[in-house]
Amino acid sequence: MTTNTHETTPVLAIPAARAATTAGAALTLASTFLAWTWTSEFPGDLTVTGYPGGLQVLTLVGAALTLLFALSGYGIKGLGWLTPGGSNSPVRLAALGVLGTMGFTVGAISVTLGGVVNLEPGAWIGLVGAIITVVASLGLPHDQDITDTTTPSPLERFLNSLRAPAPGRPKELPSWAEILIIVAAFGIGLFVVTYGIDTAYPELFIGYLIISAFAVAALFKAGLMARLSALTTKYRSIAVAAAFVAAAVFPFTQNTDQYTLIAVNILIFATVALGLNIVVGLAGLLDLGYVAFLGVGAYTAALVSGTTASAFGVQFPFWASVLTGAAVSLIFGVVIGAPTLRLRGDYLAIVTLGFGEIFRIAVGNLDGVSGPRVTNGPNGVPNIPDLNFFGYDFGESHTILGFELGAYANYYLLMLLAMILVVLVFSRAGSSRIGRAWVAIREDETAATAMGINGFRVKLIAFALGATLAGIAGTVQAHVQSTVVPEMYVFAGPVPPNSAFLLAAVILGGMGTISGPLIGAALLYMIPAKLQFLSDYQLLGFGLALILLMRFRPEGLIANRRAKLEYHETNQLDVPEETLADTTSGTKKAGA
Repeated sequence: MTTNTHETTPVLAIPAARAATTAGAALTLASTFLAWTWTSEFPGDLTVTGYPGGLQVLTLVGAALTLLFALSGYGIKGLGWLTPGGSNSPVRLAALGVLGTMGFTVGAISVTLGGVVNLEPGAWIGLVGAIITVVASLGLPHDQDITDTTTPSPLERFLNSLRAPAPGRPKELPSWAEILIIVAAFGIGLFVVTYGIDTAYPELFIGYLIISAFAVAALFKAGLMARLSALTTKYRSIAVAAAFVAAAVFPFTQNTDQYTLIAVNILIFATVALGLNIVVGLAGLLDLGYVAFLGVGAYTAALVSGTTASAFGVQFPFWASVLTGAAVSLIFGVVIGAPTLRLRGDYLAIVTLGFGEIFRIAVGNLDGVSGPRVTNGPNGVPNIPDLNFFGYDFGESHTILGFELGAYANYYLLMLLAMILVVLVFSRAGSSRIGRAWVAIREDETAATAMGINGFRVKLIAFALGATLAGIAGTVQAHVQSTVVPEMYVFAGPVPPNSAFLLAAVILGGMGTISGPLIGAALLYMIPAKLQFLSDYQLLGFGLALILLMRFRPEGLIANRRAKLEYHETNQLDVPEETLADTTSGTKKAGA
């Protein structure tokens, strides 16, 4: 079979295309300092000249990034480090992000205020500049030629224009400089995430999602994220410490608990998703009732919290409550897993789905009428008191280093410690002998069993460990929410965490990784929380997003090397051609 390499022909002459791209980006950037509408009724007050606000700030950032990438293409000294990988695909992606944000802003102003007549010249200038930038960037040469056996279609050519080669080996820097780059990167990451959580109105959050998605994609294609990944691998302990320090700084950036509560719930959701990643990502067990283990931990903590609604009337200290919740969840995991883990695939998924529904129905019936009075039935267990750990009351505000931390900030830091524990368990378990056995079972259980791995025991350990980690998160969730009810632990619903969203967070982020489920859980919790006006269409959008993900990036947002090789062709043989030739020759001689 003959493979053809199709060279790309630019629409415009390359110097003209690059000049037009640069001019369009500069024009869009300048427009952010002009008024975009005449009235402050549109959120963000886009009426001020000389001072960008709201969506103008996002457009300004995107246009500046596009301009920097475009100038880097000129070979300007001091900007070459921006594009160690692709030089033109980052420009296209950044330009598309600016056009998306600009187009959304113009549309939102027109819909909110009642027509395009409400747009000031600054908005039109920005829109025209964004269009010029995108059209001109399409005239830039592709970073990679198309290698295919057929003539590529226009869509294939466009998708190829967004691809970029891997960056080369970077120049060696002093250790202090490389560490400083890691710290600065996590500091920027903290600012970006904090900005997203603190967005005050839906229009700003939608613009944030658009510009962030294209900007991150542009950074990947430019090779900057690969360079950062290499540094974090080289200084792994420093990178992990920097990540958790950046996360711990978040509550100190907040003036109220309004957005800290969102961050706490994101941490709870992410911690449970990471526990599910052991079951699904490492062991390959499809669990559709995993949220029930979160409920087991939450109900256990609620019943021993000392609340007047508890049927037991006992109050455990926090450490004992955590251990009790983890132990009860572990027992449930073993009891449910022992008779069911001999099943595989769809049959196991159906059984776990049934367990999740049985748990919800059971706690709804333990009300003293349909069954023993244990959980108060559909009323749940309310009035769960705040934690008090060695005299530190989590329900009160405390001043630390001159910053006042509210109640949810206290729970945020506690949940961050729980996440550190879960990350440590996941990383250690995944790299251990049992972790390699999980991967072997996931890839081919029959072959793993033939090699001497006790598949049932290995799967039961994964199931029990995942249940335990979910139970730990549930003990904290009970005190954060101050009440637990059966409706919080359903298979699917508009409010996470539920089993469907937990599984989606693992798949969206990247199975078998640590950072993948954390990013997936953050996105799947923050988007519904910020876009509550779309509550009736959340599941529809959620399904469309998964379809697009499975089509264009089936390995997830953050994928390990194995998943990349599995889902994407590398145009390489598993065995070198020379070896195949030698083997064939040897076979002929032996058979002669």
